[in-house]
Amino acid sequence: MALPVDKLGKTYDERTATLDPDRVKAYAAATNDDNEAYTSGKYAPPVFGVVPTWEAVMMAAADTIPPEALMMVVHGEQDMHFHQPLVPGMTLSTTAENYSFRVGRSGTRATVKLTSKDDSGNVVLEQYMTSFIRGMSDGESGGPDKPDHSFDEAVRGNKVGEFTIHVDDDQTYRYRDASGDQMPIHVDDDFAKSVGLPGIIAHGLCTMAMTSQAVIKSVAGGDPARLKRLAVRFSKPVFPGNDVVTTIYDAGARDGRHVYAFEATSNGDTVIKDGLAEVAEGS
Repeated sequence: MALPVDKLGKTYDERTATLDPDRVKAYAAATNDDNEAYTSGKYAPPVFGVVPTWEAVMMAAADTIPPEALMMVVHGEQDMHFHQPLVPGMTLSTTAENYSFRVGRSGTRATVKLTSKDDSGNVVLEQYMTSFIRGMSDGESGGPDKPDHSFDEAVRGNKVGEFTIHVDDDQTYRYRDASGDQMPIHVDDDFAKSVGLPGIIAHGLCTMAMTSQAVIKSVAGGDPARLKRLAVRFSKPVFPGNDVVTTIYDAGARDGRHVYAFEATSNGDTVIKDGLAEVAEGS
């Protein structure tokens, strides 16, 4: 079983969605984010940018991942590049492209590139979403390397902050309703155990949203419009009832932005690795 390398570079029909103001506020609440920028309706949380692009992602996945492999797919990495802040009421038109496949001994990483534009045709958001198909070690690798966001160990001496958010017992149900992610491992305890998990786990993107809150409140002055890039690698699951602790390190300046490396732990495990944030300098 392998992914079809002949479909690398293929793009899919554009999908359009509007950032519904009520859903934006519900998403912020579902990730325990009380930032006034969201509660006032001025901006949408950055990770909410995945929600209006989900249909485009699914088109690419359905065309490349064999149905029998779908239950072996986990979210591996997410890399978001913000050209404009996300604003409630904004309409995004998104195109998905099969960007790259990387075959390894334990499975295959498939990256889809998503480009979202506003009504004027200006790019608002680019994303690289990487899925890991466990056990798929056949086939060929292909496509360009995705943008790097690996953690530079040299920055560990430059810790600038630590931010803790609690994962509530009902977190996964609230996130399901706000995001539309219906995967049963997040809301059905019996199903989660049937696939080898100890129980329900938090959505990876909910954890990513919590790390974005840590970055924005700790090093961006609470202003989500200053966040220009947010990238993570999901390494271990997060369980309801525990804290997510994000530790942020100064990685220097580049091209008018300040770069921060970060990682997150929960209940003693590192759950987010290779975290990278680029923040525009404040005025």
